[in-house]
Amino acid sequence: MSLSALDLAQDLIRRPSVTPADAGAMDVLQNALESLGFVCRRMRFGEIENLYARWGTGGPNLCFAGHTDVVPVGDAAAWTHDPFAAVVENGLLIGRGAADMKSAIAAFAAAAGRAIAAGKVTGSLSFLITGDEEGVAIDGTGPVVETLIAEGERVDHCLLGEPTSAARVGDQIKIGRRGSLNAVITVEGKQGHVAYPHLALNPLPTLIRLLDVLQSRVLDAGYPRFPPSNLEVTTVDVGNPTTNVIPARASARLNIRFNPAHDGESLIAWLEEECRLAGEGFAGKIDLTPSLTGNAFITEPGDFTSVVAGAVEAVTGKAPELTTTGGISDARFIRKLCPVVEVGLMGATMHAVGENAPVKDIEILTAVYERVIERYFEAVG
Repeated sequence: MSLSALDLAQDLIRRPSVTPADAGAMDVLQNALESLGFVCRRMRFGEIENLYARWGTGGPNLCFAGHTDVVPVGDAAAWTHDPFAAVVENGLLIGRGAADMKSAIAAFAAAAGRAIAAGKVTGSLSFLITGDEEGVAIDGTGPVVETLIAEGERVDHCLLGEPTSAARVGDQIKIGRRGSLNAVITVEGKQGHVAYPHLALNPLPTLIRLLDVLQSRVLDAGYPRFPPSNLEVTTVDVGNPTTNVIPARASARLNIRFNPAHDGESLIAWLEEECRLAGEGFAGKIDLTPSLTGNAFITEPGDFTSVVAGAVEAVTGKAPELTTTGGISDARFIRKLCPVVEVGLMGATMHAVGENAPVKDIEILTAVYERVIERYFEAVG
């Protein structure tokens, strides 16, 4: 049985699966994959629906990963069409999730169907799909990966369908991602009248000096295939509605995007030490609450990246750029399971009002994925 990538993408978009809601999206995908002969396993963690599906039992096992959850639509009145109607107009598939990333899931499913029918799959194909990528990502790909590892499920390589393309489909392939670390720093002082500062303890000067020290450090000059790491203060909050009161506390939030020259643990240790130093001679209290989203990683260029890049060039006529730019993705979890690279549609409209994907681009991506499958089993199988 063959699948239409466009039809499946429309069916998926018509399920308003705003995180953490599934709204039937996994059922749509499971039905489509089972029609191709995939054995599907639903893996629910908390309130999140996840799906692992596999065609074949032998190796190697090429996995496609992605997510069916989407972000909220924003101002629904600003859309030209219902965000979940999946209307095709002027060659564009319009709807929340069209670019990020229901169309990519549909494209790989259609490509898998073609490759299976043509006898090109000499090992196994699998899908690892979550409903918790756009949210806190606690009950999604991470625990699915940990479960598969614990069960001894072998996945040899993974292709993640995030919208990595910039100007045209396939112009960029992500072979790595920077790490991300969030932190909240809270300085506790003592509230008092501004005219009697000796009776109070203003937390702001200590916080400001500490932030200046953190912001002034050059973390590194870059890393092969990665830009320099950067620390950004994203907010400073006091919550003081008056002009004549010294506040009792002040807090700041920051984020560090870092390359493989660092790991989250070493950066947290640095923040802790700077907070300790800032607290010397200060009668108040400094509290640090760090949260590591994921460490940096890279899939070094080799046979697998050559298979994917070669497939892109064979279909589009142009070689892709191998990059590590952009934010984080679920590749940070998948890398524990196997090497992973990312290639998908253009991301210009993802999360935006009027999100869309050109129908022609969905067709091109389907052809790229089909060529990836063929080349993979020729080279690795």
